[in-house]
Amino acid sequence: MELRISAAPPDRLDKALARDVPEEAALSRSRLARLIAEGAVTVNGATVTDPRARVEEGDRVTIRPGPVEELATEPEDIPLSVVFEDDALIVIDKPAGLVVHPAPGQWTGTLVNALLHHCGASLSGIGGEKRPGIVHRIDKDTSGLLVVAKTDRAHHGLAEQFERHSVDRHYLALVTGVPDAADPRLRGLRGISFEAGGILKVATQIARHRTDRQRQAVLFEGGRHAVTRARVAQRFGTPASAALMDCWLETGRTHQIRVHLAYAGHGLIGDPVYGGPRKLSPRAVGEAAAAAAAAFPRQALHAATLGFIHPVSGEALSFSSPLPDDMAALVAALGGDPLTIG
Repeated sequence: MELRISAAPPDRLDKALARDVPEEAALSRSRLARLIAEGAVTVNGATVTDPRARVEEGDRVTIRPGPVEELATEPEDIPLSVVFEDDALIVIDKPAGLVVHPAPGQWTGTLVNALLHHCGASLSGIGGEKRPGIVHRIDKDTSGLLVVAKTDRAHHGLAEQFERHSVDRHYLALVTGVPDAADPRLRGLRGISFEAGGILKVATQIARHRTDRQRQAVLFEGGRHAVTRARVAQRFGTPASAALMDCWLETGRTHQIRVHLAYAGHGLIGDPVYGGPRKLSPRAVGEAAAAAAAAFPRQALHAATLGFIHPVSGEALSFSSPLPDDMAALVAALGGDPLTIG
């Protein structure tokens, strides 16, 4: 993997790489530190083994992860909704509640465990022993489409597309309030603008919260550049007090849509981390709909479309997933049509 250090880098190589290495590469800061110590990282052609080495904007960095580690994660017979599969990759429609890869607190019962059972030894190992084949991920309580590489060639090809931001990803989100280009509050928020057709654009930096490491935070210095666009697909209530949003990513940062919509003042219904205290008014949407929204057990976010170029055949592939039953039921309770998006 090759990359260039972007503007205003941190003062250490390991920190700069943790910021600039694409998230799709699934290289944690601890793994990057190990790779540096093992001599697997070069800066401008010279091997660097000190994670504290200084770097500058524009430095060319090459990372060679080395041989794939033997998998310690065990296969598990967990049902999968397979949308597409061939020798190079597999596209899964992930249900809410399924963790993508093993991590502290949940080493079993993950999508990776299920994939190891389904695919056997064919999974790519570039992502490391706990993330074989994982090119990108969606949160545990987000449902929808995910592509996984089954070969190293496919993994490299897909990772490059994610790094170039050429993968087409649209998410459906149920939010409180309705973003409006005429709203002076939104117009006054730094990083927020509106494009033709009433498209909301949020462009900020995103990084881990300084005091709560489980959260992400909006920044304007440091962090990673993040751009989200969204349009209102359906409005609910009289007056309109909730919306189904069609969101798409120019970048793919952890919790990006959740963080950006919350920053805009339109947090996701059911989001326990970023949703905020705002509740739907029973007067606007009705008692039953307000109660259903208040009781919704997860962030109302669904990865609805996924499009990319097949890394082996070169064919343009596009997949779609309808709203899952829980979000469709909430849309119906709010008076909308879950089968009509737009």
